[in-house]
Amino acid sequence: MSRHSRHRLNEPRRNGPPGPGSSSQPVRLAVPDGPPVQTPVQAPVEAPVVVEAVVLVQAAPLALVAEEAGSVPGMTGGGCTPAQLRRFIKSRAYLPVHEIRRRFGIESADDDVTGFAIESGRIFVGLPPHEGQILGDLVRAGEVGYELQLDPEAPIIVGVYPMRPVTRQ
Repeated sequence: MSRHSRHRLNEPRRNGPPGPGSSSQPVRLAVPDGPPVQTPVQAPVEAPVVVEAVVLVQAAPLALVAEEAGSVPGMTGGGCTPAQLRRFIKSRAYLPVHEIRRRFGIESADDDVTGFAIESGRIFVGLPPHEGQILGDLVRAGEVGYELQLDPEAPIIVGVYPMRPVTRQ
């Protein structure tokens, strides 16, 4: 017997293709005789749609609506507490800002940016005002370091890292 099969080396295989001396009959496909029958398909008849009036509404800028409502309309957002954000940042060596958004389920407008003042000037982060201020407090307290965007050079945070990482035993 072969190592990889169940038949003996000198015996022909039974399930292989039929050879010239085999007695098997050719396979016949079940195909109907004659041309295919096509049935006509009719589109449903609908009543015509009549537009009577068009009303134009001037929308308020998104920033004004967000300030008045406290959040962006139609957007559901998570949020975090200072302790949650501090613990999440300290659990990693480096954390891109988009990971903070993903971890806490922060969904807001694409151009949502919050600025905060530090000793060397003003920097910005792509987070909603609440989370941006929490991050600003952590940066000012010296608990979190930040990386700024380099190309083009702009005072916007692209990633953060812990200044005093948690020691693991």
